[in-house]
Amino acid sequence: MKHALLLAALAATLTGCATGPKLQQDQAYTLEWIGDRPLMDDSHISLTLGEDGRAYGNAGCNHWFAPYTLQHHHLTFGPVGSTRRLCDPATMEQEQRFLQALSGVQRWSVSKEGQIRLWPEEGKPLRLWPDES
Repeated sequence: MKHALLLAALAATLTGCATGPKLQQDQAYTLEWIGDRPLMDDSHISLTLGEDGRAYGNAGCNHWFAPYTLQHHHLTFGPVGSTRRLCDPATMEQEQRFLQALSGVQRWSVSKEGQIRLWPEEGKPLRLWPDES
């Protein structure tokens, strides 16, 4: 009996480890890198995938929104829209790089550390962390 309980506990533990972290709907994520460039100091870019098939967040200066499709490890975004507020040139350039990169996303993965990575067809990913707040 002890062995059966021990095996059941071990199986449950291993099953839990196999699933690992995943991309979740209605979870806010904060962007850390756009491709091979980190975000500028004091900037904040976010992403949330709503259960209704709409993604949204802050692009650094403006709020953004887009439809998305999530199937297993495939993730794509439809046309991206945003508000039209004007900020300093460096923030606007970073925002445009983010929105352009977002429209090229094809799939997602999770690093060993739990960082979400949104991959384009070619090149380096957008790298995000789940918000703790």
